[in-house]
Amino acid sequence: MVRVAALLTFLTFVVVSEAQHEPGFCAFYEECGRNPSVEGSLLPPNVPCLNYSPARLLKGNHYNKLKQVCPMLDQGKDNTYACCSTKQLSSLELSLGLSKAVLVRCPSCAENFAHLHCITTCSPNQTQTVKVTKVMNVTNALNKTREVVTGYQAFLSTTFADGAYDSCKNVRIPATGGFAVATMCGRYGAKLCSPQRWYDFQGDSSNGLAPLDIDFQLRKEGDTEGLPKGAVSYNGRALKCNETTPSGGQVCSCQDCQASCPAMPAPPLPPGPFRLMGTNGFLVISIILLCLLIFAFLFYLLVACWVSYRKSKSVEKGRSKGKGKDQNSNEVGERLIDPSEVTCAERNSLAAQAFLSLQFQRWGTLMATYPLTVLLLSAVVVAVFSAGLKDIELTTDPVELWSAANSRARQEKDFHDTNFDPFFRTDQLILTAPGRQGHIYDSLLFGPQNFSGIVSKDLLIELLELQTRIQNIEFWSDDLNRTASLKDVCFAPLNPSNPSLTDCAVNSMPQYFQNSVENINAKVNMTELGVTKEVDWRDHLIYCLNSPLSFQDITDLRMSCMADYGAPVFSFLAVGGYENDDLTNAEALIMTFSLNNYPRTSVKFKVAMQWEQEFLNIVQAYQKSPASKFTFAYMAERSLEDEINRTTAEDIPIFMISYAVIFVYIAVALGEYSSWKRILVDSKFLVGLGGIMVVGCSVLASMGFYSWIGVPSSLIILQVVPFLVLAVGADNIFIFVLEHQRDVRRPGEKREEQIGRVLGNVAPSMLLCSVSESICFFLGGLSTMPAVKTFALYAALAVFMDFILQMTAFVALLSLDGRRQDNNRCEVLCCATVSTKRPNKPNEGFLLPLMRKYYAPVLLHNYTRIVVMLVFIFMLCGSIFLMFNVTVGLDQELAMPQDSYMLDYFKYLYKYFEVGVPVYFVTTKGFNFTSVEGMDATCSSVGCDQYSLTQKIQYATNYPHLSYLAIPANSWVDDYIDWLNPGSGCCRLYNAGHPNASQFCPASKPTLQCIRKCMPIPPNGVLRPSVEKFNRFLPDFLGNRPDLSCPKGGLGAYDKAVVRDQSGEIIATRFMAYHTPLTNSQEFTAALLKSRELAHNITMGMRAIPGTSPDFEVFPYTVTNVFYEQYLTIVPEGLFNISLCLLPTFVVCCLLLGLDLRSGLLNLITIIMIIVDTVGVMTLWSIDYNAVALINLVTAVGISVEFVSHMTRSFALSTKPTHVERAMEATANMGSAVFAGVAMTNLPGILVLAFAKAQLIQLFFFRLNLVITLLGMAHGLIFLPVLLSYFGPSVNKAVLLQLQQAKAKAQQELQMRNLNMIQSFENMSYEDNEVKQDSYSTQAPTDASVDSQVLEKQDKENPVRIDE
Repeated sequence: MVRVAALLTFLTFVVVSEAQHEPGFCAFYEECGRNPSVEGSLLPPNVPCLNYSPARLLKGNHYNKLKQVCPMLDQGKDNTYACCSTKQLSSLELSLGLSKAVLVRCPSCAENFAHLHCITTCSPNQTQTVKVTKVMNVTNALNKTREVVTGYQAFLSTTFADGAYDSCKNVRIPATGGFAVATMCGRYGAKLCSPQRWYDFQGDSSNGLAPLDIDFQLRKEGDTEGLPKGAVSYNGRALKCNETTPSGGQVCSCQDCQASCPAMPAPPLPPGPFRLMGTNGFLVISIILLCLLIFAFLFYLLVACWVSYRKSKSVEKGRSKGKGKDQNSNEVGERLIDPSEVTCAERNSLAAQAFLSLQFQRWGTLMATYPLTVLLLSAVVVAVFSAGLKDIELTTDPVELWSAANSRARQEKDFHDTNFDPFFRTDQLILTAPGRQGHIYDSLLFGPQNFSGIVSKDLLIELLELQTRIQNIEFWSDDLNRTASLKDVCFAPLNPSNPSLTDCAVNSMPQYFQNSVENINAKVNMTELGVTKEVDWRDHLIYCLNSPLSFQDITDLRMSCMADYGAPVFSFLAVGGYENDDLTNAEALIMTFSLNNYPRTSVKFKVAMQWEQEFLNIVQAYQKSPASKFTFAYMAERSLEDEINRTTAEDIPIFMISYAVIFVYIAVALGEYSSWKRILVDSKFLVGLGGIMVVGCSVLASMGFYSWIGVPSSLIILQVVPFLVLAVGADNIFIFVLEHQRDVRRPGEKREEQIGRVLGNVAPSMLLCSVSESICFFLGGLSTMPAVKTFALYAALAVFMDFILQMTAFVALLSLDGRRQDNNRCEVLCCATVSTKRPNKPNEGFLLPLMRKYYAPVLLHNYTRIVVMLVFIFMLCGSIFLMFNVTVGLDQELAMPQDSYMLDYFKYLYKYFEVGVPVYFVTTKGFNFTSVEGMDATCSSVGCDQYSLTQKIQYATNYPHLSYLAIPANSWVDDYIDWLNPGSGCCRLYNAGHPNASQFCPASKPTLQCIRKCMPIPPNGVLRPSVEKFNRFLPDFLGNRPDLSCPKGGLGAYDKAVVRDQSGEIIATRFMAYHTPLTNSQEFTAALLKSRELAHNITMGMRAIPGTSPDFEVFPYTVTNVFYEQYLTIVPEGLFNISLCLLPTFVVCCLLLGLDLRSGLLNLITIIMIIVDTVGVMTLWSIDYNAVALINLVTAVGISVEFVSHMTRSFALSTKPTHVERAMEATANMGSAVFAGVAMTNLPGILVLAFAKAQLIQLFFFRLNLVITLLGMAHGLIFLPVLLSYFGPSVNKAVLLQLQQAKAKAQQELQMRNLNMIQSFENMSYEDNEVKQDSYSTQAPTDASVDSQVLEKQDKENPVRIDE
């Protein structure tokens, strides 16, 4: 028997070798059964009979079939010969149909592909281009044994082979955005594919489609070496992709054919940095500005010195005439002021100060007289306002917090989420195995391949076990009142209505093995080119990573690459951290669970949140397990919000400690401490506590009021507003209390009257700052950013309420404390008293004398002033340069605490992910997709507009570094047209007589049931359905599940991408592309800007189509847009908000100082310098500019007002003779209070925040607030006094005139008194007169001395006393 078999084999080879290669002869003909060496084929592996015979003349149906399948072989009726039977043509048609389903977009490609296989199968000169190499004996169903061909060589010229390949290499699959050739080139994918590799895959019987092995021999023209005698390399003409086909097919579209693309200029490069004279333009401008300011200042000094010298000469000449000195060295008080010299503005200023002082004096006296009643009423008012806290709404949703409801991004998000499902929730692990040794695998099919340490069988199985554990999560849901699992919330694209666990979208490497350990362990011996080796999971993995759309690999394992839920797993979703497409050498494995995203009000939202918590529990437990072989990072959709809330809760104690430190400082610093015996009496512990309570009550009242009216709060308000109000309120408290301590009660003056008089002195200054800040924040409420807007509104009312409570409750509290102090009672222990009496003299403390004696004289020395001005001018110009280099944005990892697992996830994400987030190009209502013009303006296949929607996106992906688009958009319009094309075999109708006659018949149904096609073959190859057919078959397309028979089905890819109303009109669609990997907020913002520019260009083009609504729009939607849109406008938004805040500081200062424009302007300039310098230091200290920073900059304006406005008012009201003396007085008196009240109140609390865990708090609350406080202190206590000493307003002549008139009146009264005494002396006797004269001579001078002391005191009275 063995000898017989050997003899048959020998004879077979003899027959094969004796076959002649001559024209007009066939090498095989007719089908003789199935190839026994091919198992698990996706198509019947029918093979032809070995038959060396002349080609057959085709007639009748045979000829018609050839014209239909292989029209390029048609030589006319009764003149057409071929080497294939009708059965062979039917099998060839079926095989070509599967390929045409993805190639039909490009008619010339489909024609060339058919041309190739028609030549090898049906050519009448078959023996010239084909050499049979393998035959077998096959017994058919009739028990008849025939010799069949199971392998042959096909000889092709490289001209034809390369031309055919070139016409197909750029054809795309719209559903994925990838290339069709990627599914037809085996392990090489699209990037490594070549003509030879493309043909090798087509001729490989293990690919599941080829019925036998074909060895394509590609030879250059004239190369006959190794060719059998008589054989030739087929050198037919391959159509170019930009050519029409003989059957009338149009040229391929630009997206599928580079040669069809119009000449597109490269997009303009982004603008480079601003440059002047070959260097940084902002640096040049800053240097020029520095030089100009320094020159202007030095020029001013020279002019001032010259004017001073000239006037000093004139003063010396006019001293005998009683003329005074000028204002720079003047002795203003020595010169008589004529009423005509007083301007209207000066009279208004005096009147305003006098009116405010008088009203606050009366108010303070009233509050101090009835302290308990005032405290009770204040408590009632605060309680009424605070009652609204029961309805407080705390915003934690980042979208609601940072994106305005009427912003473009929010409107686009709402439109997308309303018409389509919200972007699915992502729960992901990125796993690595550092330290594991990789290996090189010598594959039978793919050659030597690098496998990294993590791509190993044991880790693959362990990953599958972890995945299975997560997939099997079950928990009790109170909302569903049953046990819930993944299938209740998972994203199941191919079975959304009733999913099972295997329908849930899970993307991971085990999915290439359908999550089967058996498939992972599968191995088989395979022979290739005479070499037999074992193939295993590695061969299958190599193939699937490069061809994820394959339903069967090319190994003898014959396993599918599709995931168990029916969709492909693209390589960038399974592995990461690879280079040059060396996928098996990846450094990381990726596992992603996709969940449906439900509205927050939905029951399913809570279930999804519960599932994610269980997911986190399992992952965290696995990470802690010693048995874990992975090092990995992970996240759930809820993680970002969870971690922000966690760090907020953990940092609350830090804020509490910060406030406690501030409270202790205030309580200690407010004390008088005149002696150790009275330390418990003179301390201000309760006053400090009262001041803190006033701040707390103002914040509670503000929060309660806004809760009443429905304005939501946020965590940032809870953190920042109390800090701001405490800084502002503490300053006012210090100014009030220190002024009270420095004051001496006048004879006969009651305690309540003294408090009222002191309040009259300082309250106008407190009013100036509080009103400026409150208006500033109220105007900040005009911001479009919700977080900034609500912060500004809450802060404005809190500052205003703080001022009101200080004018009422705190005055009453100080009155009660003064009563206690007068009675020598100890604080806290009120029953205990001390014997030491309270000294009736002013208590200046240690800071005021220090600043008066040392600090102010040194600061305002002539040389020091010049140095200070030059230093601060340099700081300003340097900060202007740095301000233009500040980084705009907020990287999301900064919102995480330093110990957050999300930080590891972000690090892994940026390091290992190879593609960015999806971006949808969404169309609104108003465009007619059913018209031919509408389809052409949208699609990118044959016959489409070269500047269509999808084609413009394709152009953008050619420049990913500029457009930030990596993968072109999928297109339901293109796939729908391809699906309708009769060549795809997807859209068919049931035959007449069937229960569903004329209804849609899925491609999975037997062909005999559904012979009719939905659409006829288009004469020009450009298929465009009528409006009626478009609307009729669209639902069938969207509901058709893709499979091998019809990969163009729309279920999963497009069923949620097209939204129609009840009338069938399309009201919304979307086209999905992918961004390049985006790693920081600057890239996210740039990607948003570029995608909007592209969408606007598309919109303008589509609006030009007749019948399109003028309101129609295309916009890009990415889930991150709502967070990064703010950075497109945050610079002008910030300038607008800060300008609005600066405006009231100028206006209020001018008004409350009696239209003193110069004081208002200097006040404004100093605050602007503080803000500019703050932004400059932000650049140096790596603090990005964003909404959180903007909130702090708005706060900086308020705090700067405290540093600056008190000092400006104190200087403006001073009556010292020279600018320098007035600046010294303001620096000593008010500067000491500002330093103690603002700087030293803020600094201890800020320093505590350095220990917070949240990076956001460390950056924007510790660093930025420290910068604001230090710069505010430097400008308020160093720069401003110097600035005022040079450019401050002149002394108010109205005040001098008032003092002059008061002095003249006192002198007149003194003269009258002396005159009366003289007259009385003259009426006495000489003796008595002598005695009485002695008596009165003693008394009179005493009275005169008293009056003169009063006058002298009035001359030296500080500006606050002048307000009386």
